[in-house]
Amino acid sequence: MTTATSPQPFWRSKSFLAFGVALGLFLIAGLIWLIWNLFQPYAFHGMVLQSPMPATDFTLSGSNGQPVTLSDYRGKLVLLYFGYTTCPDVCPTTLAELRKARELLGKRGDQVQVLMVTIDPERDTLEILGDYITHFDSSFIALTGTSDQIAAVATYYGIFYQKNESDSALGYLMDHTATVMAIDRQGYLRVVFPFGATAQDIAADLDYLLKR
Repeated sequence: MTTATSPQPFWRSKSFLAFGVALGLFLIAGLIWLIWNLFQPYAFHGMVLQSPMPATDFTLSGSNGQPVTLSDYRGKLVLLYFGYTTCPDVCPTTLAELRKARELLGKRGDQVQVLMVTIDPERDTLEILGDYITHFDSSFIALTGTSDQIAAVATYYGIFYQKNESDSALGYLMDHTATVMAIDRQGYLRVVFPFGATAQDIAADLDYLLKR
């Protein structure tokens, strides 16, 4: 007469052991991935200054008629751009991307201030600047001053511009550097976005800086 044997518990079966090994490997792989992402340096989309330097402070006239000083916005991310209102393509394209980038940040977009310094004070009056800049976003501020004041600020930030006579109805155009400079909340110049940077890439970099 044979003696009946009790069935082996599932937790001692080969299937359970194989499942446990697979689960363990999955958890280890997940932990490695998490550690890798935590310690991997962020890859900026814009051009990063390897040694961030304090952004040179300046004061110009805002499109609202009030003096505006860069350091007034300490605690916010500042996107500094040099352009002009009769720019046919580069300036409106850039400002539209900055508006989209700010929108992509949601409520945190309130922590980003866009400042555009005109390089054409001859034509860009305060009224014209105000109408132009708020067309893109009501929070954007345009700045102007004397030709010497603007030239001094542009020189601080390595911005080139010059008048280029043309046959267009505008009379002349302005050749200029079309980069956007990101100044962090502590007042350091951190990232430079070239012309053509997308709103998504700009927003991703701003998001990272806002967490610092």
